[in-house]
Amino acid sequence: MSNVALAWYNGYCRAMKKIDTLLHAKWVIPVDNKQRYLEQHSVAIHEGKIIDILPSQAAKKSYDADVIRDYPGHALMPGLVNSHTHAAMNLFRGIADDLSLMDWLQNHIWPAEAEHINEAFVHTGTELAIAEMIRSGTTCFNDMYFFPDVTARVAADIGMRASVGLILIDFPTVWANNSEEYIDKGLTVFDHYKGHELIRTAFAPHAPYTVSDEPLKRIQVLSSELELNVHIHIHETAFEVDEAVKNTGKRPIARLDELGLISHTLQAVHATQLTDEEINLLAMHNSSVIHCPESNMKLASGICPVKQLMEAGVNVALGTDSSSSNNNLDMFGEMQTAALLAKISNMDATALPADQVLQMATINGARALGMEDVTGSLEIGKFADIVAVDFDTIETIPVYDPISHLVYSCSREQVTDVWIAGKQRLTDRVLTTIDEKRLKQECLRTSKNITN
Repeated sequence: MSNVALAWYNGYCRAMKKIDTLLHAKWVIPVDNKQRYLEQHSVAIHEGKIIDILPSQAAKKSYDADVIRDYPGHALMPGLVNSHTHAAMNLFRGIADDLSLMDWLQNHIWPAEAEHINEAFVHTGTELAIAEMIRSGTTCFNDMYFFPDVTARVAADIGMRASVGLILIDFPTVWANNSEEYIDKGLTVFDHYKGHELIRTAFAPHAPYTVSDEPLKRIQVLSSELELNVHIHIHETAFEVDEAVKNTGKRPIARLDELGLISHTLQAVHATQLTDEEINLLAMHNSSVIHCPESNMKLASGICPVKQLMEAGVNVALGTDSSSSNNNLDMFGEMQTAALLAKISNMDATALPADQVLQMATINGARALGMEDVTGSLEIGKFADIVAVDFDTIETIPVYDPISHLVYSCSREQVTDVWIAGKQRLTDRVLTTIDEKRLKQECLRTSKNITN
């Protein structure tokens, strides 16, 4: 190379900005309420965050990256946000199928938990759930279970984003003996992870029928003082509502409202039994509803009125519930089910179109968890929580609308690569921070103890 050419090349390289990662894709789906999707665009990532989204030709001239990946047949989308899980219950997958909620819960799940739950169980079950979620394109989950300290530690070690629920229930369990101990141990977890890049916490009283007034009053005060969300099963079945009216003279939402818990911090899980007045109450207080369609259908709990909630202005997010009531953590399947269920339950083919259900699974979930400033969409300044989905398959060609394809045509098996905070956690369908062989062996050992 001549001196002139070398000088030009060195100047050209200096003009290019040095970054960590540059991703080129056929489509970028930002979910930012600006453009539905961008063709032949790239995402530039540095120090864990998105610093640019621009046409691929311009990106190649602007950035010099340590890692460059080309996805000529893929869509890049925000990581999915699973807004309601009981992660460790992956180890109970399939143990009590085809039962109603209260039979399933009281006669099968609670006895199984009393016999088998300990720190090791939660550690292995949570790791199994996170492995499934990452392979399914989920980069953030909202959990409610015993030993939240273990759940948080496993998620942090793997590099998974999570909102970890600080469980509260009236009766003693292996985690705590009474409401004071539940709350005190939960606050210890909150203090430990305060300011953590990936882990946040939320209060997680189980349900109105398992938590009495005094603990709920304390949760309300602490939620306001600490600015923590409150994640609770509410109006899951008609039976729950009828029993509440019989025992207290009030519907559960009315009781929570009297206790000051209907607020912008509320994450109302399931909410299949709502009156128009209750929908307006949730909207007035900017509460969020977490819709778990497949679990609700399997347990015959009811149908969340998603269309009516959204029309009233309520933020509705999407969750899978646990693998013992779903029986998977597949948010792609959940998106399709949510869309189809809304259409048939309203007898309206325009109800819950693909764009809306994708928002439920991404930015709405982040908003419900109080994380919309860091994740849920592909925008400059947010963490690079990104999923690459392969559309160049027999099952998904041709592509006329990539967003419609994500909801109605794609499956989780088409997720090839996943980044969380800019770090690649799935590469060509291989987990990078979990030893799959070891995990399978641990899960099989645990399952033998459950069945023996």
